[in-house]
Amino acid sequence: MQQRRHVLIIILLTMLLPFSSTFAEESATADLPYFDWTVDKFAISEPLGGLSGDIKRGEAIAGNQSRGNCLACHLLPIPEEPFFGNLGPPLTGIGSRQEIGMLRLHVVDQSRFNPETVMPGYYRTPAQLNRVAIELKGRTWLNAQEIEDVVAYLASLK
Repeated sequence: MQQRRHVLIIILLTMLLPFSSTFAEESATADLPYFDWTVDKFAISEPLGGLSGDIKRGEAIAGNQSRGNCLACHLLPIPEEPFFGNLGPPLTGIGSRQEIGMLRLHVVDQSRFNPETVMPGYYRTPAQLNRVAIELKGRTWLNAQEIEDVVAYLASLK
C-alpha cells in the first residue's frame, strides 16, 4: 500500500511540475473566455463555445508533458512516445467505446464519474479550484479550444 502511494505521488508530481511553466508558453487561444457547460446523462453534448477540434493538435496536447500529459497515466497509440503510465485505462480504441459527449466530460472534469480520481479536471469551473497561484487564478488547465482538440483526437481513436 505504501509503495502504491509513493508511485501515485510520483505520477502526480510528474503531471503537476510541468504545469508550473505552461503559462510561460502562452498559446494563441489562451485568452479565450471560459465557457459554461452542462452535464446531461454523463455527457457534455455541445462543444465548448461551439468550437471545433483538430485531431493533430489534440494528439500533440495529449502527448505533451506541459499540457495534457495524458501519457503520464494512459497508454495512447503514439508510437514516438514509448513510455506511458498505467494508472488510467488504455485509450486505444476509446472513440469506439464512448460517445463524444462522454469523452468531453471525462476530459473536462473526470470527478463527475469518480470523485476519488487523480485525473485533473482540465476545464473544471475556475470557481471550484482552490489553492491556485495568484497569476493562474480564474484559468483552467487547458482552454476550450485545447479541450475540443483533445476530444477530437480521442474520438478518432477507433
